[in-house]
Amino acid sequence: MSDAYTVDASGLSCPQPVLLTRQALRDRARDTIAVLVDTATSRDNVRRLAEREGCQVDVEERPEGGYRLVLRR
Repeated sequence: MSDAYTVDASGLSCPQPVLLTRQALRDRARDTIAVLVDTATSRDNVRRLAEREGCQVDVEERPEGGYRLVLRR
């Protein structure tokens, strides 16, 4: 999905991926947001935040490792 705004939180430990995602949700309220993370903990924490914010969350495992979460309002 090339039209999504991407937050690359790969290599960052929590809470940084959650904080970056929260800021993107505030700044880009109408956009689809893709969040890249590389740990299951970050994946789960970003997913919980997004769902609390009313987003539909799709999770894809990336072939090179890690996860891509696509957040839609």
